[in-house]
Amino acid sequence: MIILNFLQELWAEHRNEIIGCIIGVLIGIMILAVGFLKTLFIVLCGAIGYYVGKYLSGDKDIREKVNNIFHSAKR
Repeated sequence: MIILNFLQELWAEHRNEIIGCIIGVLIGIMILAVGFLKTLFIVLCGAIGYYVGKYLSGDKDIREKVNNIFHSAKR
């Protein structure tokens, strides 16, 4: 019970750091297992899928963010 309370407090205070660490470890494992370019492609496909999902969910702000990315790249 004490360990569970500790883990709940740890998660509540450091959620983003824990998620970032897990993602970093998974990407590191993927780079070692399949290579850098294949991992980059998988991450890129995941990001595109995320943005398409957000757009289909009705988040119209995503369109503005994507437009800002491409417009800043042209400069």
